[in-house]
Amino acid sequence: MTAIIGRRFSARMPAREGTNSDAMKNPQKERGAGAAPKAPVYSRIVVKLSGESLSGPDEFGIHAETIQGIAREVKSVHDLGVEVALIVGGGNIFRGARQHGLTIDRATGDYMGMLATVLNGLAMQDALEKVGCQTRLMSAIEMHQVAEPFIRRRAARHLEKKRVVIFAGGTGNPYFSTDTAAALRAMEVKAQVILKATRVDGIYDADPEKVKTAKKIERITYLDVLQKGLSVMDSTAISLCMDNKMPIVVFNMNVPGNLKRVVVGERVGSTVTAA
Repeated sequence: MTAIIGRRFSARMPAREGTNSDAMKNPQKERGAGAAPKAPVYSRIVVKLSGESLSGPDEFGIHAETIQGIAREVKSVHDLGVEVALIVGGGNIFRGARQHGLTIDRATGDYMGMLATVLNGLAMQDALEKVGCQTRLMSAIEMHQVAEPFIRRRAARHLEKKRVVIFAGGTGNPYFSTDTAAALRAMEVKAQVILKATRVDGIYDADPEKVKTAKKIERITYLDVLQKGLSVMDSTAISLCMDNKMPIVVFNMNVPGNLKRVVVGERVGSTVTAA
């Protein structure tokens, strides 16, 4: 944020060279007052949040300041009139079959992970409502006391009424990740784009947190993502997006304002498209 500090000038002192005299006469012009805000390029979006993104600097659980920050970012986009759906992972609570030191059946582990996403969905719903967003939590696993069952037409209607919709419970089936659930829900509610929120500023040819020489890829095709084995989303999700020509934008959610920049069409992160 730029601070503008006023100075007291003598009435007899002429404006010196380099002084913005127009701005002195019209301070609103200096501040950019009256400039029309950028219009969003998307009217309906699906934002994919990993469970780990909710834990912030902690290794486990839900970090209060982080989830509150995400809620503010979503509200800034929602205030533009954009219809927003979120889908949350559960890795900050339970990693399913990948849980270290726990030998468990794959299907059972996946169901446990789906329940973890409902916990995250409830926390996200609470954070969003505290910043003034009307919110509906919909779960692929029915639990009527805490969430609505996922019904495609009802989800679309909630979005039309400008409610933020949170999809929890994954697809409701084991062996499918929340990445795949994000792709599936985006198709079902006819979203225009999937915004994949990550800790890095786009797609790289190697893990930028481990390889210092990793190069950023600003634009890539679905097929290249699959052939190069890049960790954008899992192969099932990428294939589903490719078959239905659903664009994916990968960006760093930890930078305040990035979500809004993506929505108004600024060049942020990396984009996955058909060509």
